[in-house]
Amino acid sequence: MSASQRIETELTQIAPRLRQLRHKKDITLEVLAAATGISKSTLSRLESGQRKPSLELLLPFAVALGVALDEIVSSPRVEDPRVPQKSTRTDGRILTPLSQQPGEPQAFKITIAADDLKPILRTHGGYEWIYVLQGRLRLVLGEHDIVMGSGEAAEFDTKNPHWFGASGNGPVEILSMFGKQGERIHLRARSTGAQ
Repeated sequence: MSASQRIETELTQIAPRLRQLRHKKDITLEVLAAATGISKSTLSRLESGQRKPSLELLLPFAVALGVALDEIVSSPRVEDPRVPQKSTRTDGRILTPLSQQPGEPQAFKITIAADDLKPILRTHGGYEWIYVLQGRLRLVLGEHDIVMGSGEAAEFDTKNPHWFGASGNGPVEILSMFGKQGERIHLRARSTGAQ
């Protein structure tokens, strides 16, 4: 992409950023017009992309919203999102981290050997979510002793005595998310229905 194409792309992103920043601050066009001295119609055209942004218009906008001009005129740099695949072996299991940010929850792909059959129950603070990718997983949780197949998921408070391993039918591959804070996993999704 040439420099002029990059600039043109950045310019087309200013209008939606302006609207998003104003909505994030929960400010109406009327209030912003009063704060900037720019007419409501000019601000509206600026936000809709019908008016070309200029420094003369963007500076008062940034000051009124209390944001840096960079937040309006340039996209945040996106780091390479790939997580390095550095597997470790612990207690005969292969753990591959799937998250690289510090903090929680942490995600792992865990490969459990076919001979990992002996339950050793343990407890610790936190909450765990498990999804079976391949094989059959045996989960012992309190008085429950269940076998889970590919595509099944479980979540539990790790203060309850628990163990998971192979069920005797070969190796198992799972996804695991764990957080010490003891909160359940929450999924958020937007509706894709017609607007």
